[in-house]
Amino acid sequence: MHIVVCIKQVPNTTDVRINPETNTLVRDGVESIINPFDENAIEAALQLKDEHGAKVTVISMGPPQAESALRDALALGCDEVRLVSDRAFAGSDTWATSYALAQAIKSLGGADLILCGKQAIDGDTAQVGPGIAEFLGLPVVTYIRKLELLDDGARVRVERVFEDGYEVIESEMPVVLTVLKEMNIPRLPSLKGRMRAKRAEIPVLSAEAIGAEEEKVGLKGSPTRVVRIFSPPKKTGGMRIDGTSPLDAARLLVEKLKEQRVI
Repeated sequence: MHIVVCIKQVPNTTDVRINPETNTLVRDGVESIINPFDENAIEAALQLKDEHGAKVTVISMGPPQAESALRDALALGCDEVRLVSDRAFAGSDTWATSYALAQAIKSLGGADLILCGKQAIDGDTAQVGPGIAEFLGLPVVTYIRKLELLDDGARVRVERVFEDGYEVIESEMPVVLTVLKEMNIPRLPSLKGRMRAKRAEIPVLSAEAIGAEEEKVGLKGSPTRVVRIFSPPKKTGGMRIDGTSPLDAARLLVEKLKEQRVI
């Protein structure tokens, strides 16, 4: 069984800064990490590898610096990695990114199971996993918290989470799944794994190598564009009620709300 995990390198959210002139993320001096939801996708793949002897390939689309995220994946125990990187991909939105990743998966000969984190913490769109499935013509199930193989790997049974419960879905393979953080606890890399990852060569797949059509990648292939990025203004003002009984505090709050004509 061949499992492909699609990951993204993102800025650590504790260090996010925005250039006020260009309205773009400042990446210089900002720590980059594997998207946290993608770590759960990697762990899900590795658990299947441990139980069923699967081969795990991790793919990431991004600039050359995303190579470090793939080395982290190798250190955890993944078998192979591919960096999908080319200047032609610059400016790709989620549609163009999904297309490029789908083409990369095709170039590997396809996969029995494709895993993604539910969404990336920098964009929060949750669109790439379903987009990959659409381009590959595969079924997709999102927001997975539990996964098991059936019929010797011919089918999967998953639990898909809703706000007020969950549903159990079975699907034939190949299939695309997006996973939640509650699915597992990601493992830590071993010293042996780190040494292997440090020595490994990271294969780079260009737009030509994956057979991508020029008009479907980068800005040309992106029906949406980011016009502006900005930090929400910090909240100011407000009033804190201290040193009084709950009843008096409630009365004072009602008076203040009436003054502001809220009630």
